[in-house]
Amino acid sequence: MALFRRKSPQIVRKSSAEGTVEERKTLRIKGQRVEVTRVEARSAPSKARKEKKQQTSKSSHGRNSLSTTRTRSNRPMDDELIVPVETGRKQMLVRVTHGQTQMVILEGPVLVEHYVARQESNSVAGNIYLAKVRNVLPGMEAAFLDFGAPKNGVLYASDVAATGNGGGRSNKRIESVLKEGDDVLVQVTKDAMGAKGARLTGIPSLPGRYLVLVPESDSVGISRRLPDYLVLVPESDSVGISRRLPDEDRSRLREVINQVRPNGYGVIVRTAALHASAEELAADISRLIKIWDRIQAEAVEGHAPRLVHEEPELLIKVIREHFTADFRKLLIDDNAAYETVVGYLRSTAPDLVSKVQLYEDTVPVFERYHVDDQLKKALDRKVYLPSGGHLVMDRTEALTVIDVNTGKFVGSSTLEDTVLQNNLEAAEEIGRQLRLRDIGGIIVIDFIDMESIENQQKVLRRLRETLAKDKTRTQVFEVSHLGLVEMTRKNVSAGLLEHFSSRCEACSGRGVIIHEHVIESDDLITEVAVGDFE
Repeated sequence: MALFRRKSPQIVRKSSAEGTVEERKTLRIKGQRVEVTRVEARSAPSKARKEKKQQTSKSSHGRNSLSTTRTRSNRPMDDELIVPVETGRKQMLVRVTHGQTQMVILEGPVLVEHYVARQESNSVAGNIYLAKVRNVLPGMEAAFLDFGAPKNGVLYASDVAATGNGGGRSNKRIESVLKEGDDVLVQVTKDAMGAKGARLTGIPSLPGRYLVLVPESDSVGISRRLPDYLVLVPESDSVGISRRLPDEDRSRLREVINQVRPNGYGVIVRTAALHASAEELAADISRLIKIWDRIQAEAVEGHAPRLVHEEPELLIKVIREHFTADFRKLLIDDNAAYETVVGYLRSTAPDLVSKVQLYEDTVPVFERYHVDDQLKKALDRKVYLPSGGHLVMDRTEALTVIDVNTGKFVGSSTLEDTVLQNNLEAAEEIGRQLRLRDIGGIIVIDFIDMESIENQQKVLRRLRETLAKDKTRTQVFEVSHLGLVEMTRKNVSAGLLEHFSSRCEACSGRGVIIHEHVIESDDLITEVAVGDFE
């Protein structure tokens, strides 16, 4: 058999300093020795790209935990802009009970978002404080500030405001900008969760119905997935239009903004301003500038730590950021909440007042629209799909893991088609569950393995199309070598499970109870109580 033995090729791979890669193979064909050489020229990374990578690495501590940088090899999937498909039957329901207010958004009969505000645990996200620096950690490029909460908040170097002309973010070392005992004007961007304190920023922003005022900033960034209002940037002359708008509307809005924009303020136009008039935009700009002037005057008076500006209650924040003209109606079952919402809309969006209705039926509003049943299912670990498959969602300290299973679904044609249909249903349901449960951070999805690359892209596109409806910023990455889909979703506050659950006292949330003492005797394992040893 030696006559048919084939010798393995010898491979030599070289790489030069200029980025040229040479691969050489030596083969023996029909008794003759043949050498095959392949030369591949790789472009060296530009200096600007290296500097950008270094800056990204330095600012990687902009998370709510003091962690090191994670370098990802697979970037977000593509640069395609996906415009969400609007649902024609969107409606909002508000239920007020003793001690809490619940707000939900329905797309048809399906519950997609839920918000709850309690008297004993109000969110402080968006509030502006005059805080005092307690600790500066140069090694972590962060500082801890006392802003009046039980736990100190963390301010990273990338979120420190620059001093001088132009404002914006500071590029200096944090120990050269902040000293222990300094008073700093900060805004809470993320509530305290678990053992972690609140996340702070030294560049406050004031959201309005159509505008968000970002004082002392000289740069404007245009995001692809932005909340439905404008962004006003003081001390900047830049004007940006959301890419989600058609070109004709972008041109028209640019002309309108140039007429109402005050000198020295940059404006980013977002989708909710599509049908807003010049008078409405000018009124929103004027109102936010007055609020910022009042905050600056309040900040110089008194001592830190103290509250300088408080965001409105959660009911008004949800109305401000979600309730638009594409909603059919807004039902409220409480007179006081109804008057509050109507009063706010009369001053900001009078055309939406007619959509607000006071619910006075004897059947509770959540019961009539089957909201309670859907909320109970959203608290389960397992989520069932229409065709018989199911999802299993588990949360850990570092990330959320979602496992996709076919369950009872067996399909009707080929295995690949069965898996594709199950994964498509799972991708759509995962996007809805992330919004409803308000899950943030790192999310890993284990779809059922597919051999076709085309089918993988179909599933990823369906996932991104569903996530396009989510106002919270998300990123979806390529399928990994293990067949996993990695994504991130901005984490702002506690999710649905945290609002309606408490840690188990027996197992401390671990899910298992460890035996105190176990004695092995041959094939019999006997549990012995602690008191037997005393």
